[in-house]
Amino acid sequence: MKSVGKWIQDDLDVLLDALPDWIREPLEAREGLHDLLEVVLDLGRTPEGRFASLDLVLDTKEVTVDDLEFVVARLGEFGGDNRAGIPRTLHRISGIRNRKGDVVGITCRVGRAVFGTIRIIEDLVLSGKSVLLLGKPGVGKTTMLREVARVLADGAHRRVIIVDTSNEIAGDGDIPHPAIGHARRMQVATPSLQHSVMIEAVENHMPEVIIIDEMGTEQEAEAARTIAERGVQLIATAHGTTLDNLILNPTLSDLVGGVQTVTLGDDEARRRGTQKTIPERKAPPTFDIVVEIQSWDKVAVHEDVADVVDTWLRGYPISPETRWLDGAGEIQKVKQVHSSGNGSDLQSDTRLAGESHRPSGVPKVFLFGIGREKILQVAETMGLAIEVSNELRRADVILTTKSHYRRGSHLVRSAEDMGKPIYVLRRNSLPQVQQFIKAVSKGQKLRDEPGASLDEAQGAVERVLQNGGEEELSPQRAYIRRLQHLLAQKYNLASTSRGVEPHRRVALHRP
Repeated sequence: MKSVGKWIQDDLDVLLDALPDWIREPLEAREGLHDLLEVVLDLGRTPEGRFASLDLVLDTKEVTVDDLEFVVARLGEFGGDNRAGIPRTLHRISGIRNRKGDVVGITCRVGRAVFGTIRIIEDLVLSGKSVLLLGKPGVGKTTMLREVARVLADGAHRRVIIVDTSNEIAGDGDIPHPAIGHARRMQVATPSLQHSVMIEAVENHMPEVIIIDEMGTEQEAEAARTIAERGVQLIATAHGTTLDNLILNPTLSDLVGGVQTVTLGDDEARRRGTQKTIPERKAPPTFDIVVEIQSWDKVAVHEDVADVVDTWLRGYPISPETRWLDGAGEIQKVKQVHSSGNGSDLQSDTRLAGESHRPSGVPKVFLFGIGREKILQVAETMGLAIEVSNELRRADVILTTKSHYRRGSHLVRSAEDMGKPIYVLRRNSLPQVQQFIKAVSKGQKLRDEPGASLDEAQGAVERVLQNGGEEELSPQRAYIRRLQHLLAQKYNLASTSRGVEPHRRVALHRP
């Protein structure tokens, strides 16, 4: 099976042969069979075929114990993670068991080798730097790892070891699938042993590259750091969809350097225009590059992870490079432009970020200190649609409470610097939640324009630079004050906040 720049091998006939005839035949009769993702068999229920665009009931007949036993008999052995496979293929079979340990459900996931799928990031893989792949389940992370192994082993002639938990990358059985080329594969008996096999691979087999799928524990993060410190290139996937998720994940944040809380002295905090307690990166990142896989043909690339994490922790928007394949199969690249930590374009970007905007379509809401189920239930009761976003950068608006906002959370500061509207509830009560949902659904403005306040601050900056002394600005809410502090920082002026709400204001002076 071929597509633009790719060749796909799926061994689909082998998987179909492992299914009972009455389940296999409707699948074989269907057009577009190569879009099949999974076949789901649950005891006492009708069988389903899950395709990229729909879920299809294959027959009105219910699955029996005999049907499940038919499939199990044609598989390799189930491991401790209830996963099995078919030897020399990439298909993954997952079982659901009852209390007695009997299989009462089976998910047959189609495994595919897609040759040519890493062309969009091939330069990063061949650079010798360690690369971490992120993305939602099913987006193709494991498929990409498989192709990475082949390209590095056969094309770049490097010594590649795959640490293969559940035989996800190189297939079931003792002989690896040919899709990994001449890369070698070390199988992992159970997921809990993955970290020890990672270290064993380095100590016993002298690899130049180690490939790992689905890193998810602190032990695996520590093992990865040990491997990177020995000069071995790492290519891996991890749980999470974006770099933001990883930084906020206490278990895996060490992969990108980790986060620690640092207390600054009064003078240093004043010079930076920050609170005395701030988050900072605590170590060099294990991975030099992070790639967010958005689809088969589109990725976002963070090439200097150390700098990106530092920028994020300072509260500035991060700017990945977006890459995609156009209709002709050519790689296109574009770099998002945001204000950087050095303040070089701070004034123009701050003005853009401060403008109110209306969410288009269904508004995406990032929740901080408010329960997801409560918001969705209230919206459903009101007959209005909202979407809860788990990613700060992709949200249209942030919803939080007064108590959480007052804590000066890093999340709140990051949202303000990104120009995200922040809607603050005085109390986490039903009437206030309803009021918010009405407002955001109508696309009402959720905060004031900061233009006049920044013009005032700009004039004060110019007077201090020319005449010295101190300039005290008009009282503003926290979001506007934050922008004024950043403007002062751009011109290397000191700034402090004085007074109490609602009369709290910023004063500017020379350091």
